[in-house]
Amino acid sequence: MSLNMPISRRLFVSGAAAVAAGPLLVRGNSLPAGAFSLGVASGDPLPDGVVLWTRLAPAGGSMPDRPVPVEWEIAEDEHFRRNRRHGVVTAVPAFAHSVHVDVRGLRPDAVYHYRFRAGGQQSPVGRTRTAPAERARPGHLRFAFASCQDYQAGFYTAYQHLTREDLAFVAFLGDYIYESAANPGAARQHEGTGEPYSLAEYRNRHARYKTDPDLQAAHAAFPWVVTFDDHEIDNNWADEIPQDPDLQTPEAFRARRVAAFQAYYEHMPLRRSSLPRGLDMQVYRRLRFGSLAGLHVVDTRQYRSDQPATLAAAQDPALTMTGPEQERWLVRGLETSETRWNLLANQVMWAQNDRQAGPAQSFDFDNWDGYRAQRRRLLERFGSGRVANPVVLTGDRHCTWVADLRPDFDDPSAPVVGAEITGTSITSGGNPDVAAFHAAYDPIMAESPHWRYIDNQRGYVVCDVTRSAMTSSLRIVDTVWAQSASVRTAAKFVVEAGRPGIAEVTQEPATLAARRWEGPRFEVHDDENAFPLR
Repeated sequence: MSLNMPISRRLFVSGAAAVAAGPLLVRGNSLPAGAFSLGVASGDPLPDGVVLWTRLAPAGGSMPDRPVPVEWEIAEDEHFRRNRRHGVVTAVPAFAHSVHVDVRGLRPDAVYHYRFRAGGQQSPVGRTRTAPAERARPGHLRFAFASCQDYQAGFYTAYQHLTREDLAFVAFLGDYIYESAANPGAARQHEGTGEPYSLAEYRNRHARYKTDPDLQAAHAAFPWVVTFDDHEIDNNWADEIPQDPDLQTPEAFRARRVAAFQAYYEHMPLRRSSLPRGLDMQVYRRLRFGSLAGLHVVDTRQYRSDQPATLAAAQDPALTMTGPEQERWLVRGLETSETRWNLLANQVMWAQNDRQAGPAQSFDFDNWDGYRAQRRRLLERFGSGRVANPVVLTGDRHCTWVADLRPDFDDPSAPVVGAEITGTSITSGGNPDVAAFHAAYDPIMAESPHWRYIDNQRGYVVCDVTRSAMTSSLRIVDTVWAQSASVRTAAKFVVEAGRPGIAEVTQEPATLAARRWEGPRFEVHDDENAFPLR
């Protein structure tokens, strides 16, 4: 299916110009039961607006092959009586009956509740929040970030606790779905028998993830800011190059990328500006939270050079992780942001990450270790005095890695120019072997002075930002191999304004010893090489 088909703007944003409160008028045209089985979501908060999302997908059935009017409403109270706005948007088969309503005219820094109706059925109620006004001076911003939620690796116990946090938004940094085939030994199963390649198969994979009640609750609790990494399409893909070019022709992979992008858009609370057009999908963008923080959402997949194979090749100045246009956009935004903090919502690790103890070195060149000239160029910009308080927030690794950032990681005298907090996974990797992880990496940490904290337990990170400091709390769950778990704060990481790098690490004593899991064990196919070479 071509993505260049003419689509009326009304199909995507009708209703965005909200009308005065009054009775909803669209009735009739009944749908199969459970039309809102995938839940609701909101995203990309602005001072005056937010994106509202749902997709009509009946539980155990299918949608009729026709456009369906969907009513939406949003209000400042959960009973939909105060400052209520509403409208109608058309869900079309060409986009899997997904709905993206870009609501505007809202109050800044305000909580809203929203819902949808279609075919005589009503969706769950979602809660969202707008951003502060651009020139406002908020004293505090609290948000969380997460990544890597392989459905087969375990249950989303972390989201049971994240949903109870008091947050302005959630940043999801990639690997929302995994493209892997079904694993019979896993805690739970992907649908189908193989990897997704077609649009229908990617839709089914997204729908399988979206049926999870804990994920639905997390989406309904806060607005999300999303970006993709590799598994939304294919492990370690780079621009138009798949992981296994000997098995996927260029034509086949391009068709796969088109299908995956469309399905991703259909299932995420993204604005029309991210609507895929052929091979391209615009996901790098910038959000602002008053004068306190700017969030620069980057894309490290669509425009990157193919991964190098050797350390010498990784020094090539022609290699790029972002492409030149996005690099210019990022540098310009960082240097002109006028916010106290500059936060990067990023996919793959910036800090140098040796995977072998001793004088020999081993690196994963899918990370920024494979794009060293560009990394150094950007980190020198961080240290130029023109970028206020840069902090990189990263996913991908299925571990927590907290590091100081230097233009030259091999030179201990090189200045610290920023901080990176690489958060762990929601489920990917399954229940961790904490003792084995530390036995492997603690010796390397002793040789890596820029590493400040490492761990491999599952969870998410909550960030509290003030004008003077940013405190990030690692929240970990006891297990992802049961349907519920307890949560605790394993460590806190402080970055002080005006002082680049990690100023303080506080680790909870209870997490210093590995906890033994006594329940059932499951097979996990983990793409991350979590342990170093021997």
